[in-house]
Amino acid sequence: MEEFMKKIFALLLLSPVLAFAHPGHLSEGWLAGVQHPFSGWDHLLAMIAVGLWAATFQGKARWLIPTTFVSVMIGGFVLGAQGIQIPMLEQGIAASVLVLGLAAAWLKKVPAGAAIFMVGLFALFHGVAHGAEMGSHGAFSYACGFVMATALLHVTGFALGTAMSRHQWILRLTGSLIGVIGFSMLFAS
Repeated sequence: MEEFMKKIFALLLLSPVLAFAHPGHLSEGWLAGVQHPFSGWDHLLAMIAVGLWAATFQGKARWLIPTTFVSVMIGGFVLGAQGIQIPMLEQGIAASVLVLGLAAAWLKKVPAGAAIFMVGLFALFHGVAHGAEMGSHGAFSYACGFVMATALLHVTGFALGTAMSRHQWILRLTGSLIGVIGFSMLFAS
């Protein structure tokens, strides 16, 4: 596990972390939707951080946090697809990487309702970005693709968070690294 984490950290440090997911990729159909959350560090890290943070909770909050993200993201997608814009969209997405990463690392005694509200707020930014990017055809299949990919990234983060629960320092390091990347994204947006 330790060797795996070292490889992940090296990959993150050596990759172009400031590449945002929004311009220059497929814009229509299921495959484009699946590809979108994997095509930029901003979405990828935020989705994993949601899963990491959810793994630190007990009971229903463990599944309500990622479920809320996906549900609100779908609502944001509908808004974005209708041309509705949110001010400072890129900054909101970058802030989600910063805040969710640090929350996964350091916030252990947060009421589940506060966590759900925060995750929902950030999900709105991600959903609007997905909807605004969608091409003119295949909205349903595109949405199905990005919802599936988002859920997969949440599950991946949750599995990593659960595995790291025995070694809190790894979780703190991972979440802090995600937060630092989010902080750098704020200045790039």
